[in-house]
Amino acid sequence: MDRRHFLSLAGRTGTAALAGPALLPLAHAQDAPGVTAKSLSIVSSAPLTGPLLGFGNDIQQGAGAAFAQANARGGIHGRSVQLQIVDDGYVPERSLANVRQIIAQNSTLALLSCVGTPNNTAIAPLLEDAGLPHLAPITGAASLRKPLRNIFHVRASYTDEVLRLIERLTGMGLKGLGIAYLDNGYGRELLEVATGALQKMGRQPAAQAAVATDGTNLQQALQTLASGKPSAVLLATAGTVSVELVRGIKTRLPGVLMAGVSVTLPGTSLAQLGDAASGIALTMIVPDPDRGKLQVVRDYQSAMRAAGHNEFSQGSLEAYINARVLLEALERAGKDVNQARLRAALASIRQFDLGGFVVDYNGQPPHVGSRFVELGVLGGNGRFIG
Repeated sequence: MDRRHFLSLAGRTGTAALAGPALLPLAHAQDAPGVTAKSLSIVSSAPLTGPLLGFGNDIQQGAGAAFAQANARGGIHGRSVQLQIVDDGYVPERSLANVRQIIAQNSTLALLSCVGTPNNTAIAPLLEDAGLPHLAPITGAASLRKPLRNIFHVRASYTDEVLRLIERLTGMGLKGLGIAYLDNGYGRELLEVATGALQKMGRQPAAQAAVATDGTNLQQALQTLASGKPSAVLLATAGTVSVELVRGIKTRLPGVLMAGVSVTLPGTSLAQLGDAASGIALTMIVPDPDRGKLQVVRDYQSAMRAAGHNEFSQGSLEAYINARVLLEALERAGKDVNQARLRAALASIRQFDLGGFVVDYNGQPPHVGSRFVELGVLGGNGRFIG
């Protein structure tokens, strides 16, 4: 089968990676939370350790590059934008503890790109109660696309991604589709979407295997997949566990097509896979970060290079775009910004074109800014081909 046929923080000057929220500076009493005369504080609870650490690194680099770019031009209404990343290791309870203390300290104007479906599920009620805006959570879970006034999604949903993959895989005449899914809320939701789409076609998965987030049952999962003799495997996994899963499938099921969603293989995972990534199909919820055809990609590449980063990835481009949307909202919110004004500014964004990538909120929750989904196939260098 021809894989090509599958196609049709403030950078170094203002980003801090923190071990826990106790280290966050308190806002001055006379200011809005996270706002001082000279700076605006933005926080992300994200994994800098654990199985999804690559996502934290991408946020650090991509959002950091965007904020550094803005700060070099004088900041927002004379204030620099500072991003602090609080490590949660992709553990929902740690995300919840982080956000509770952030709110108690009044230490941030907004959250940006907190990572993970179970993590964002845990913190969402807290954000609604506190009135704390959260832009661009790193999750496409449909279960989180609820009418919540403080949460503003940028990326397309996992449902959009999975349905696009199922449509293409079945359209290629592939008869047996196996599904490997992460054994948590994220993976089970993708499994439900995939099996539901197949059932509407009168089909069932050839095999479905739950993979522990730490990969401890990987051999059992591989055996389950192999027993179904699939023609293709849908990878509803994320982070470092995907690396050994891909290697195992290539060993046990040579020649089988693999297809995953945008979070299946972040940049660090692709680097670990090397040539083994060749031929894997992935959905893309932002443009190709290595192709400078679009202005937004050229701006991203310039900002990354200025921050000392010469390797590009989907994850860091997504983080860059998310930060650019936040910067636009901060400009609109004005000099006397607070959380309510920022929330209203985010809701006011219509047809905001960053240069080939458009974000559009309709003013009413649920706030979903983009449904951009494309398909790509990885080459041996971990970059998309064709």
